[in-house]
Amino acid sequence: MRDHPINWPSPHWPPPLPPAPPPRPTYREPHPVRPGAIAAGALATALWLLLTGLLGTDLRSYALTTLAGGAVAWGVAVLLAWIGDRGVATGVALATSAGWSIATVAIATHWAATGSWPLW
Repeated sequence: MRDHPINWPSPHWPPPLPPAPPPRPTYREPHPVRPGAIAAGALATALWLLLTGLLGTDLRSYALTTLAGGAVAWGVAVLLAWIGDRGVATGVALATSAGWSIATVAIATHWAATGSWPLW
């Protein structure tokens, strides 16, 4: 066997490292949901549901005006989410669900106490 004259260290050994991959992209929400926007939407909706609920003179009218006011609030929340203010839309949706829950508890409590369904 013949010896090959190898010149160590060779300029071609070790092989060059491959280029580093580009950094991973960072995706950002174009309209981030902030706590202040959620609070603003929740407070505005709570005031709205309070005002619409005060229009009712008895439990039935309170429940129906709260339901109607909540439906309007949900429409506004959908519009806000579509336009891009998702934080306020989230606050509106949260407060509307809380207002509807309060009306539901009032109806269920009356129904359980009297045995009479108040929405007839």
